[in-house]
Amino acid sequence: MELYFAPLACSLATRIALYEAGANARYVQVDTQSKQMAEGGSFYSVNALGQVPVLREDDGWQLTENTAVLPYVADRYPEARLAPPAGTRERAQMQQWLGFIGTELHKAVFLPLLTPETSAAVKDYARSNVALRFEVLERHLEGRTYLLDAFSVADAYLFVILNWAPHVQIDLAAWPAIAAYGQRLHERPAVAKALRDELDLFMRERAKRT
Repeated sequence: MELYFAPLACSLATRIALYEAGANARYVQVDTQSKQMAEGGSFYSVNALGQVPVLREDDGWQLTENTAVLPYVADRYPEARLAPPAGTRERAQMQQWLGFIGTELHKAVFLPLLTPETSAAVKDYARSNVALRFEVLERHLEGRTYLLDAFSVADAYLFVILNWAPHVQIDLAAWPAIAAYGQRLHERPAVAKALRDELDLFMRERAKRT
């Protein structure tokens, strides 16, 4: 199994899930600006959109999009208990949170703010979406340890998104339950290891560009 990733991008969520599962995977680094792979070749040959994550099985079959990749990893390694059983209400709730994170946070808020080419008007619109979405999340996390009753791949995805907040001047201190949740996840061994591994790669990549 191979994970095509960019350091500290949303593909970090899949790395976290694979670490949680103790999976034997190979990690192929991608430069999302040049669309080149660290080992050579155009990433467009792997994904026509040039986006991470891409998960590829040993037989060549591959999968994209966080909302598909993360549940697949959970089901691939059921002993890790990274998702509720299929067909249950809890599983549907996990899918609901994956959708919320992917659309209401990742795409509606963070992607426009992290993209240098985004116009000022679009950035203003993205910031106008912050309060309502974070208030919904804050209310849900009050008195809870995770999004569901136990850690799931949805938590891995949400952690990655929240990790971007300081880089777009979103102060999580305004939402104490969210801030505490992020700190708890940061202390999980698999999360901390994944973050350390990719932060080192990110810093090396940035140094090459300066």
